[in-house]
Formats: sequence, C-alpha cells, structure tokens
Amino acid sequence: MAGIKNFEKAEVVTLKEQIDYQKGQVVSKTMAQNEHLSVTLFAFDKDEEISTHESGGDAFVTCLDGVGKITIDGEEYILHEGESIVMPAKHPHAVYGQEQFKMLLVVVF
Repeated sequence: MAGIKNFEKAEVVTLKEQIDYQKGQVVSKTMAQNEHLSVTLFAFDKDEEISTHESGGDAFVTCLDGVGKITIDGEEYILHEGESIVMPAKHPHAVYGQEQFKMLLVVVF
C-alpha cells in the first residue's frame, strides 16, 4: 500500500498553501490513492465545477479556502472555510466554485 505522496515528510504545512488557483480551471493534487482510500486537494476557480457524478465510496469534503457549493441528490449545501460535508457513496453529487474554492477530498471505499 502506497503512503502519502507529493508532500515532504515530517514538515508542518498549511494545506490550502499546497495547491494554487488557476484561471478557468479545476486543479487537483493527489496525496494518496489505493483501493481503500483516495486523498486529493482541489482548487476551483470561481464558476468552475465537477459536474454531477457518483462515487463508489463515501466522499468527505473539507473547505480549506473560499466558498464552494456541494450538490447531493439535487440539494445544495454551501461550504465555507473549516466546514465539512459527506457526499454518500452511490448518490449523485457535484462540486462548484461559488467563489474561488479549495477543498480536501477524502474518499473511503
């Protein structure tokens, strides 16, 4: 099983500083990926999105910066810095940068 990648070990970091916004894009940085777990940082420019899809695992989102809109089963939730939500497995969901928005995504399969 692979460990954490793309980060220095034994070094204090601020997650939101580990990924940068890019104009008109959704940027991602994988921290860990295997059959049980996926950990990824995302930076959404304002009005960028990941359209509606389903995941095979429960997806735990924590807002690191900005304001994001999470849609689960057609219901909208607004996330601000420090707030989290779980997008349940096999339920349609989408993520939208209401403002510029950075998030940590942890998916447990």
